[in-house]
Amino acid sequence: MSNTRSTTDYAMLKRQLMALLDTRDWVTNTAQMAALIFQQVPDLNWAGFYIQREERVLHLGPFQGQPACNPIGFEEGVCGAAARTGETQRVEDVHAFPGHIACDAASRSELVVPLSINNRLWGVLDLDSPLPGRFGIEDQEGIEALCQVLIEQTDLPDRV
Repeated sequence: MSNTRSTTDYAMLKRQLMALLDTRDWVTNTAQMAALIFQQVPDLNWAGFYIQREERVLHLGPFQGQPACNPIGFEEGVCGAAARTGETQRVEDVHAFPGHIACDAASRSELVVPLSINNRLWGVLDLDSPLPGRFGIEDQEGIEALCQVLIEQTDLPDRV
């Protein structure tokens, strides 16, 4: 149960993202999306992508925030759990999450959405917050919808 009620207008954010993604280039579009989310979703201290560039390993992609951990294996942390299971991970207290990777000690909660193309993991979108319980179901559904826009409007290569 999230302690924070989402004040983000995800429908508006989706319209903004659709207008912003005016190219099919994956680097441009993921960079734009990370920046938009970081600026428009309150109480974040990191927003960005990790990309599967080799088997069972995620590598840092475009992001906003502090320098980040790299690489992340599928058996490590919240990002690894999302990559391994193919399911969104919404964690209220990262310090209670088994195998949590503390890239930024200020992070307290995390939302990680896997991005798959043709049933193959491409990467994950990772959002961190300094607030415990920051992400509710509204945030999860809103961010998942934004990820779907990215997938539809971007040529995500099989291997980067």
